[in-house]
Amino acid sequence: TGLWTFLWFIGFCFLTNQWSWTHAEEVYIGADSARAAITFSFFSIFSWGLLLTFAYKRYKMGVEDFVQSYADPSPEVSTPYSSYPNISHESYQQPPFTHTAEAPEGYQPPPVY
Repeated sequence: TGLWTFLWFIGFCFLTNQWSWTHAEEVYIGADSARAAITFSFFSIFSWGLLLTFAYKRYKMGVEDFVQSYADPSPEVSTPYSSYPNISHESYQQPPFTHTAEAPEGYQPPPVY
């Protein structure tokens, strides 16, 4: 926003300078358009400046709020991840390609761990 404010100021200065060097007898058509462009660039400086002020105020509010209410979410190192209760890691999974002689029939509920 500050960059745009500066660019509109530069544009206003450039257009005003160019218009001041222009002689009235050289301009046949477009004098009103040139004056409108100069006026628009002049009021744009204030519009962008106001936006810059609002953006800076909002930035300062966010920084102050962040500094005052920030809490570092550091996890406690003493509590490692817990595993499922009553599970031994040696028999976590059945080995592949094991086939029992009995074929289960009907619905079998899943094992409870």
